[in-house]
Amino acid sequence: MRNLYIYILFIILFSGCSFSTPPNDWQYKSVNAFNSYTKNFLYSNDKIAKNDLQRAVSHAKNSANLNHLARIYLGKCALNISVGIDDRCQEYKDIKEIINSNTLDAYYDFLLSIITGKQIDKLPKIYQEFAWHMETKNFKKANTDILSMDRATSQILAASLLKNNIDKKSINKVIETASFHGYKKAVIFWLKKLKRITTDKKEVDKINKKISILGK
Repeated sequence: MRNLYIYILFIILFSGCSFSTPPNDWQYKSVNAFNSYTKNFLYSNDKIAKNDLQRAVSHAKNSANLNHLARIYLGKCALNISVGIDDRCQEYKDIKEIINSNTLDAYYDFLLSIITGKQIDKLPKIYQEFAWHMETKNFKKANTDILSMDRATSQILAASLLKNNIDKKSINKVIETASFHGYKKAVIFWLKKLKRITTDKKEVDKINKKISILGK
């Protein structure tokens, strides 16, 4: 045991490369800050979320390669859209010409619902079937695609992009998913959407009570 301890100590003392700051430390910090922003935004921790986003952007601006900054801007836009906040991704649009990324442009067009068929294979795989069904106006299959998405934020975003073509089953699924993860902001938004398409007065009253309780 003593020999093992000495060996471990030797490794710690003399393998400095294992503990040195990685060259792209800014990127790790930016990613971590944006991940924190995503959670706090959806948790409705708005003050903390604002600080997280500022840190993510600040770290991203340490590099002349603006692709990471562009991803942050698109990520922010996607989160806003997913909870019904009107966002035309202007921050990404402002730097779009100097990014020159077909992948990011495809995601931008996807968020604005102007994506074309030839761009769909540039999207993250989780959205491709959904985007094809949106492109062909096969909204029944698009709703089915939402139910099969295994990433909560993707499911919530896709549901928002369906707009008035989303069905009640999909809305309930999104509420269930958002509730499971504690995404309060998304839960309230989708409860309001559910309320608008619910005709049963007792169910509407229940939804109103839930919204009132969550909003306090």
